[in-house]
Amino acid sequence: MRRRSRVIGLTAVVVAASLLAGCGGEQEELDAWMAQQRREVKPNVPPLTPPKRFDPQPYDEARSVEPFSTQKLTVALKQEARQPNSMLAAEMNRRKEPLEAYPLDSMAMVGSVSRVGRQFALMKVDNLLYQVKVGDYLGQNYGKVTKITETEVAVREIVQDAAGEWIERPATLQLQEKGR
Repeated sequence: MRRRSRVIGLTAVVVAASLLAGCGGEQEELDAWMAQQRREVKPNVPPLTPPKRFDPQPYDEARSVEPFSTQKLTVALKQEARQPNSMLAAEMNRRKEPLEAYPLDSMAMVGSVSRVGRQFALMKVDNLLYQVKVGDYLGQNYGKVTKITETEVAVREIVQDAAGEWIERPATLQLQEKGR
């Protein structure tokens, strides 16, 4: 038994050696082909363009205009209001009403009243109660009350879109129930 396993092991070693000897010729052939390819094929890589020269500019804040100044915004709004087709023209030339000092999200509709066929909404702002009717203004975006029902106040606001144009945007204030 021992002799038989020894013969099998010896046979396996002889077979492996002969297989490795057979691969040696293929390696030389492969090396010759690689050398030929290196000689014949030239890479075609275009040269890189040099980077553009950067000339830093000194920052002189004393001579520049503050981009977020309220004066700059006020001037821009007045220029916009001078244009005859502007939605904003009529809004800029009228007297502001008290509820225009507050943003819409700080207001709450707490009730409605009907007197002499006219609908009024009761608005609560800073723990004060205001009475509004259709045509009154409220909110900071030139909001005008367009409709009042028992459960909501419809408002038309004038806001700037992403392109800087003035557009109308509808908004509503829902009746706030007592538990809220």
